[in-house]
Amino acid sequence: MKILHNRFAKLTTALTVLAITACLAAPTFAAEFVSVKKDGVNIRSGPGTNMEILWEVFKDYPLKVVSHRAKWAQVVDFEGDQGWVYSPLLSQAKTIIVKVKTANMRVGPGKDYEILATVKYGVVFKLVDQEGNWMKVLHDDGTSGWIYSKLVWPAD
Repeated sequence: MKILHNRFAKLTTALTVLAITACLAAPTFAAEFVSVKKDGVNIRSGPGTNMEILWEVFKDYPLKVVSHRAKWAQVVDFEGDQGWVYSPLLSQAKTIIVKVKTANMRVGPGKDYEILATVKYGVVFKLVDQEGNWMKVLHDDGTSGWIYSKLVWPAD
């Protein structure tokens, strides 16, 4: 009986070690980024229309979802401000926002390409493509070019 018990204990220990290793090696889920579907969407202090309006955002504004509660999403923006937004007002469209004072938009994915435009802090673009650390973006006015990913949020 003692031999069976020892074998069972060793097997249980081995399975526990495997389970812990699997948990530690499990992939972490990527952050959920969304964008706003229309102009004039309110970011509130809590999940409800009776909660204080903290600020208002415009169409395509990117947000990171921190958590969900019923039909509300707790979000954070590129400046670190947090609040709640009604989830049906959010889209899965990939957009980015310029997080530095100015950034060069180039005709190709690299610093050796000609500068097409200089864009300012807070300008939002739709993400079209990505090559390495360069993002091909499209502005609502039709301007398209490449921006270095470290100059925008989110950068992935």
